[in-house]
Amino acid sequence: MPVHLTILGSGSSGNCAYLETDGARILIDAGFSLGQIRTRLQTIGRVPENLDAVIVTHEHSDHVAGLPLLGTKLNIPIYCNRPTKEAVEYQSKKSLPCRLFTTGGSFTVGDVEIQPFPISHDAQDPVGYILRTSAGTVGFLTDLGIATKLVLERARLANVLVLETNYDLKMLQDCPHRPWSLKQRIQSRTGHLSNEDAANVTQEIMSADLRHVYLGHLSQQCNHPELAHRVIRDRLAVLGATHVRTEVTSQALPCPTLTL
Repeated sequence: MPVHLTILGSGSSGNCAYLETDGARILIDAGFSLGQIRTRLQTIGRVPENLDAVIVTHEHSDHVAGLPLLGTKLNIPIYCNRPTKEAVEYQSKKSLPCRLFTTGGSFTVGDVEIQPFPISHDAQDPVGYILRTSAGTVGFLTDLGIATKLVLERARLANVLVLETNYDLKMLQDCPHRPWSLKQRIQSRTGHLSNEDAANVTQEIMSADLRHVYLGHLSQQCNHPELAHRVIRDRLAVLGATHVRTEVTSQALPCPTLTL
């Protein structure tokens, strides 16, 4: 059976992706309500009741909004580290069916090997993920202020990478709706990646094995899909990386399903 990846939505107000293999059906983050997750899964003929797991990057609401009901109402196993579990349970005032992992280790869900690795973000113990499948390796790298040497080493393993392109620097600096303190946080080492930052990451990890890059977690106020796409596309052109396909994710709608 082929491996399928669907970005159900990605942006400042909600993030959720779905990976399906012969032996596993996994959500990566659950940043929409359970109703929204159900609606988005229905577009690809799936239902949340059949999920084998939800794996969580960190506890911010745009990544865990639907997590409490997935765990308590549907009893879907939730995989996260202990600090994330404690933070989500504190926020939701609910005890969740979590299966704890150690950041930097690995675990399996069905036939998928999952490797969480530490990233730099203002959360308790945020992680990125490498998911190894029979058809290729998928990486999730969003919500981080800097790409450390370890992050780049992990991202180089990916054939498909979901990469944060959160903001355009000038748009952020000129944004009248955000106080200076928030702008500083976003640009900090524990904030988010700009379009140029993402282009630098793409250049650092470039290989013949990288095939597809999703541009994710775009700010609605401080970025435009066309702008993010142009920055990455231009960098790929300089690198001569014509083998890499790029796709901008949407907050509102799922991306077309990718078959690895």
